[in-house]
This record gives sequence, C-alpha cells and structure tokens, in this order.
Amino acid sequence: MEDIMATLTDWATLYGLKIVGAIAILVIGRIAVGILAGVVRRLMTRSNVDDTLAKFVVSLTRIALMAFIIIAALGTVGVQTGSFVAVVGAAGLAIGFALQGSLSNFAAGVMLIAFRPFKAGDYVEAGGTAGSVESVQIFNTVLNTPDNKKVIVPNSKITSDNITNYSAMEMRRVDLVFGIGYGDDIKKAKTTLERILSEDSRILKDPAPTVAVSELADSSVNFVVRPWVKTGDYWGVYFDITEKVKLTFDREGISIPFPQQDVHMHQVTA
Repeated sequence: MEDIMATLTDWATLYGLKIVGAIAILVIGRIAVGILAGVVRRLMTRSNVDDTLAKFVVSLTRIALMAFIIIAALGTVGVQTGSFVAVVGAAGLAIGFALQGSLSNFAAGVMLIAFRPFKAGDYVEAGGTAGSVESVQIFNTVLNTPDNKKVIVPNSKITSDNITNYSAMEMRRVDLVFGIGYGDDIKKAKTTLERILSEDSRILKDPAPTVAVSELADSSVNFVVRPWVKTGDYWGVYFDITEKVKLTFDREGISIPFPQQDVHMHQVTA
C-alpha cells in the first residue's frame, strides 16, 4: 500500500503541474479561439463578405486554432507530438489531393467575392453560360437564365474564362443595322431613322445616338443605328425600335431588301 501511495505521489509530483498546465492551455486557448473567431467574423461582415463564405472561414479558423491548441496541450503533458503532426499533415495532404477540384472552386469563390466582378442580380456571361446571378456560393455560382432555368457553374470555370457583366454600367449602347434599297432616298431614310429615335423618351440625349451609312452591301445600303439607353431599358428599346422602323419604312415607302435570286431558263431545241 505504501508503495502504491509513493508511486501516486511521485506521479502526481511529476505530471500534476503538466496536467494543470495542459488544462489551462485548453481553457485559455478555447476562450482565445472564440475571441479570434469573433474578430474574423466582424472583419468579414464589415467587408461585406458573402455570409456563406464568412461562416465557412470562421468555422475553418476555429478548427485550425483548436487543433493547434490541442497539440500544444499534449506537448505540455509530455506526449511526443512530432509524429502526430506528421500524421495530421499526411492526412491533410491526402484530403487535399482528393478534393483538388473542390479546393480550386473554393479558392475561385474567394476571389469572386473579394474582387467582385459581379454581384447578385447582375446579368452576366461567364463559364460558358449567361444569366442573372442568384448567389455566389463557396464552390459554385448559381445563375438564372432568361427562360427561367437554374444553372450551377463551378467557380473555377468562371475565373478561368472571360466574364462579361452586362449590368455593370449604368448605360448601354443598342447596336442595330437596317438596310434600304439602292433605289431609295438615303437622306429620307436617315431623317426617318433619326425621327424614330427622337420620339422614344427612353433614348438618352447624351451621348447622342448615331445614325450613319455603314456599308454598300450586295443588295442593300446599310445604316448603323446606335442609341444609348439606361441598362434596364436595353431590350425594350431594341425590340421596339426594330418594330417601329419596319412599320415606318412601310408607311414612308422605304424598302427593306431581302435576299433574292433570279433564275434564267434557256430552252434548248432538239
């Protein structure tokens, strides 16, 4: 019995302070992790970082810091942590290889949120598709197409290709081309086109719209018509002006040529 008590006393003397120190590291470390995670959360909120990404980063920060604290506590007790760290590192490397595609999508998502080439609601062309941005998530971006289909595009595919944001600017130029016949009055056609543009209140005065002869084509004289509009009015103006030009040209007697082919038949007598 005395031997057992002596052994326990020696063990308590040898490891007691170490255990207390390890417990102190765990308690204080957990408090510190909570404080640091809160700081990271507030910084990301002030930076208007996407809430989904903010939660993921905060969670990742907590796990990484707690792993460091646990290793430090084990080292205080006397556990050899070198092999433990090596095992964790090897496991992390294996997981990294297995999730290589997902990690690249995650990194791309961070870049999209940090540099903000587009935001929710913008109409963009990216990753081989086009649509309105619904959300930018950790691994992918969700787009809604004009015909109301949901397209989920991997973030890495978006950042590795061109991004066209049609909603980024307040104004857009509508590019239209109209052709008239070679026998029609060019000045009359130009005046008619300018009048059509001036009657539409959605077309901006500054920059001024452009109406000019652009090409003497095979069967028509082509005009470029380039009014400037607010971005939200783009398609409305595009469709309305196209329709109005056809109706006005018909009323004014201005022809709109279309492809024709003359077939000459030669009769051969036997």
